[in-house]
Amino acid sequence: MRVGIVGAGQLGQMLGLAGKRLDLEFTYLDPAPEPPARIVGPVLKFPFDSDSGLEQLASLVDVLTYEFENVPVEAIEKIADRVTVYPPPEALRHAQDRLNEKRLFEELGIPVPAYAAIDSEQDLRAVVRSLGLPLVLKTRRLGYDGKGQQVLTDESDIATACQALCGRPLIAEQWIAFDREVSAIGTRNVDGRIAVYPLTENRHSEGMLRTCRAPDASRGIADQAGQYLTRLLERLNYVGVLALELFVTGDQLFANEFAPRVHNSGHWTIEGAATSQFENHLRAILNMPPGDSSAVAHAGMINLIGTMPGNWISSEGERIFVHDYGKKPRPGRKLGHITVLADSAAERDRKLAETSNILTD
Repeated sequence: MRVGIVGAGQLGQMLGLAGKRLDLEFTYLDPAPEPPARIVGPVLKFPFDSDSGLEQLASLVDVLTYEFENVPVEAIEKIADRVTVYPPPEALRHAQDRLNEKRLFEELGIPVPAYAAIDSEQDLRAVVRSLGLPLVLKTRRLGYDGKGQQVLTDESDIATACQALCGRPLIAEQWIAFDREVSAIGTRNVDGRIAVYPLTENRHSEGMLRTCRAPDASRGIADQAGQYLTRLLERLNYVGVLALELFVTGDQLFANEFAPRVHNSGHWTIEGAATSQFENHLRAILNMPPGDSSAVAHAGMINLIGTMPGNWISSEGERIFVHDYGKKPRPGRKLGHITVLADSAAERDRKLAETSNILTD
């Protein structure tokens, strides 16, 4: 089978590497000069919204997928009658607009922070009066890794936030004083068979994911998150891997956003689960039965951002695995990740702390 992927970054690379186990062939579309996935298959050098590029890609493959959620929906819809596309464009459309996303969560009975659409500074001032502070002001589209966001803690922040973001469709969300952040990751194939991974705890800094731990030990929270994820998969008639990010406050969950793709917080599944999220995404879009999504150990992951450690190599004996995406270093860029496995949560946390200390020395 021939799989086309829009985007040839590290997620495309890891999809391709997982697909080798399934004897799949890959072709990518990406305008970048040296994208990470070039080591897996040929890359068509076209912009993501190029009609001719997408048509050429569609002519070369049996099924098409994508590695990031900012692929233009209209461009994907133009070729959907020529090649099978998963996840479905409707999921992409919801995920690309935070207002539509929040309304979808509410439709499914998934709790969300109080929110309001913002089209002007006057709107924002009215929402501050009605919801109070703090608030998070976000662009409705194209925000990721903390970009396109401003936190308002005082009325004096309103003008500054509007200067930075106004002029685009915005959404204001009530600040949630959460205890931690988690992600529920699952897969659904064409026939509707669903597999859900153990809940993952995520820790961010400066808007970027830094570390993950799985499985999360909170059984009740994990069950509720899995139910919310399943509602989303079924409502969207979804095919592929989906990640639902949630805030945990006491025993309550509030949805933050979802990603219609394989997700950074699921990288631990490559070594830490019986079947990785990458293989299960491919199995889903090819309508194969989902692989076992259970954890094989207590896993932790550290994102390598800005620089790669020069002397680190994977050590299967120590159960430490280094992934280098082959990207040129620059500040704020995700260059790779390290996964550690252990027989207990305490041992995992110790190994994560030791590894983090070495990386920062």
